Amino acid sequence: MASPCEVQVEGGAPELAAALGAIGEAEARRIEAKYTRYRPEGIVHQINTAQGAAVEVDEETAGLIDYAAQVHALSEGRFDVTSGVLRRVWTFDGSDRVPSRAAVGKVLALVGWGKVRWENRTITMPAGMEIDLGGICKEYAVDRAAQAIMRESDLPVLVNFGGDLRTTRAKAGGRWQIAIESLDPARTTGGVLGIGEGAIATSGDARRFLLRKGRRYSHILDPRTGFPVEGPPRSVTVAANTCLQAGTLSTLAMLKGKDAELFLKNEGVEAWVHW
Repeated sequence: MASPCEVQVEGGAPELAAALGAIGEAEARRIEAKYTRYRPEGIVHQINTAQGAAVEVDEETAGLIDYAAQVHALSEGRFDVTSGVLRRVWTFDGSDRVPSRAAVGKVLALVGWGKVRWENRTITMPAGMEIDLGGICKEYAVDRAAQAIMRESDLPVLVNFGGDLRTTRAKAGGRWQIAIESLDPARTTGGVLGIGEGAIATSGDARRFLLRKGRRYSHILDPRTGFPVEGPPRSVTVAANTCLQAGTLSTLAMLKGKDAELFLKNEGVEAWVHW
């Protein structure tokens, strides 16, 4: 879920950057341990193995599930934390192995936030269904790591988790300069962005896709159909106040397919779209 925490400190010594980076990393690892679907002690694993029984969650988890439910409603079902089970039939490894409609349909029966009962911090799902908070937890971890660092230092700091990043404040000497990864192997970067206080997140399919008979299948799946979204951009980068907000908007833009740019324009956010 969380990439290694890289920290830049304006005017700070390398030792300070390393110390603050360790603080951010510890908070991110806490979130990873709590919300990974793989560890039996994690709350997501407990929910997914409840076999139809109700599971009461803590306040932090309830906040994330509430957020996921709100995004599901706002996206008209395009964002759905129960859609992770589709990985059982889709493996985006660059091959030509596209699953049959029958195989997708069988798993799709286990997808749908509307089948979940969520109230009073208690979640109940039909046996066989799962939730996967990976679509929001990395960006949430970036925000929480930045907040942990801000409690220890009032210096301008940039917190970077593999390209999803947040600054604690603007640099006294100007804006932070952020390089965007290029989709062209011949270029080292796709451009440089300048941000003050805020966050940037990127969604894309540069590395995860299928290719069959000349058709490229993006790893961005529409949970309403179980199949890849038609004609999404190769990548979307969004700047926002928080990394969670930026990540959500970049993901929703990808889910909008060919209407990604119109969606971002209507949202009034600063964004960079690559086709």
